[in-house]
Amino acid sequence: MKIETLVEDVGVKLLQLAVTKLPQDVKESLQQAYREEENGAGKTQLEAILKNIDLAEKTSTPMCQDTGVIIFYIKAGAQTQNLDKIEKALSKATIRATKEVPLRPNAVNPFTQKNSGDNTGRYVPFIHWEIVSGNTIEITVLPKGGGSENVCSLGMISPGTGVKGLKNFVIDTVMNAGAKPCPPNILGVAVGGGADIAMKLAKEALLRPLNESNPDPELAKLETELYDAANMTGIGPMGLGGKFTVLGVKVDYAHRHPASYPVAVAFQCWAARRASARIHADGTVEYLTHKVM
Repeated sequence: MKIETLVEDVGVKLLQLAVTKLPQDVKESLQQAYREEENGAGKTQLEAILKNIDLAEKTSTPMCQDTGVIIFYIKAGAQTQNLDKIEKALSKATIRATKEVPLRPNAVNPFTQKNSGDNTGRYVPFIHWEIVSGNTIEITVLPKGGGSENVCSLGMISPGTGVKGLKNFVIDTVMNAGAKPCPPNILGVAVGGGADIAMKLAKEALLRPLNESNPDPELAKLETELYDAANMTGIGPMGLGGKFTVLGVKVDYAHRHPASYPVAVAFQCWAARRASARIHADGTVEYLTHKVM
């Protein structure tokens, strides 16, 4: 099978998996939140969310009507051939998935307001590339919903405020977002680099499994502190109050210019949809986030 055909088929499957079945780590975090939530209204919302997840899996239909703007992350082995054909294949996969899954058409020209009708358009689906060693292709899809995207925030804070300023910015952002991003959320937080670099790293941090600790002890500690502080706001599930405003916080960083201290906060809603697969040189496909029969 040609690489473009294989990538297209895998892309369609990843989109179908992402919007109909949450990764196990997200499901388990929501189940734990339901067991431990003490606020009646918050617990009711978590119960409804879990029922919705179960129904989506049983019927193979999207768990949310907003199936997002499509973002792909690619780790391409440097020895892989025909890498120039992958972007076109993923665009075709998006068009097919829009019709077959189905996905809601969410690609709108910001000037003409015209919807393309198939989730493709200028820079959509957006594709992030990373060249790695080897001859495999790893593809991850992140369907990013509008509600959580609308409250993402970037702050160019004073370098003198340091980590304390970072913490204040993140919690202020959570409080300002309130119920808008459909909590309980996952937060991707990144500091440093530049404005574009910080937001890129923050959004990519959303791909990290909730049950994996940060390998950097200092960042792991910061993630715990931000998690505890965000949940102390009491915003709770769907903004109706409770212990669980966030399911997790994932932090990353880049070295910064001495005069700049950019902090980015990317939100993901409770429907933390992502799906990954690895295509091997012999054409076999290994699905990394979901069990595929």
